[in-house]
Amino acid sequence: MNPDGNRELQAKEYLEKHRIMELLNQLTSFLLFDRPKKPREYLISLLERLRIAKITGIAFPFFMDNSNIVSMFEMMDSSGRGCISFMQYKEALKNLGLCAAGEVLNDDGHIITLDKFRDEVNRRTEEIWSLF
Repeated sequence: MNPDGNRELQAKEYLEKHRIMELLNQLTSFLLFDRPKKPREYLISLLERLRIAKITGIAFPFFMDNSNIVSMFEMMDSSGRGCISFMQYKEALKNLGLCAAGEVLNDDGHIITLDKFRDEVNRRTEEIWSLF
C-alpha cells in the first residue's frame, strides 16, 4: 500500500468531513464581493463574526441580499421569460460557491423561477454557514 496515497485520501476525507472547501469558497466570494483594501484583516474579522454568530445563535449576514439575487437571475434571464435553464442555475450555484465539489444536481424537469432560485441560494448559503 502506498503510504502517500493513504495520506492523500485522509486529507481529502478531512476536507470533506469539515467542509473546508465550501468555507474557503464562501470566504473567497466575500472577498471578491467586498474587495477590501486589507484582505487578511477582513477575513479575520469575517471569521470572528462567524464565530460570534455561531455562539450567540444570531444569523450570519449574507453577502447576497435579495437585490443581488434578483440582478443575477435577471442577467441569466436575458429574454425576460421569468425562468432560467437548469444549466444556468447549476453554473450560478457553482460560481457562488454554493455547490459542493462533486455534488450532482439532478434536473427534475421543473423550470427555475426567481423564487426557486432565491430560495435555493438562501437555503444553501444558510446551510453552509451553519456548519462552521
